[in-house]
Amino acid sequence: MLILECPYCGVKAEESELAAGGEAHLKRFGAGSTDEDFEGYLFARKNPKGVHFERWRHAYGCGKWFLAARCTATLEVFGTYPAQTAEPPADLVAKIKQKRPEWEGYK
Repeated sequence: MLILECPYCGVKAEESELAAGGEAHLKRFGAGSTDEDFEGYLFARKNPKGVHFERWRHAYGCGKWFLAARCTATLEVFGTYPAQTAEPPADLVAKIKQKRPEWEGYK
């Protein structure tokens, strides 16, 4: 079972207490964007085997959205951080690179 720690309330919650929100750090396109940009935002998502950054909501807890870095192959969770963060924190990226030297990095 996947267990994530909410960075807001500090509760370690099982995935049944959370709601998955898809890929994190997407560039959002809205009014005035091209059809191709908006289509890409709505439908094009990464689905890598390995390290992935995702959005989660603590649905049965504080209700807040947060971001998580985890491995999609092993379910290893590297860490979580607030949803308002534009890029993964440097210490989290360093932790991932230490455990996975072959990882090419964020983006």
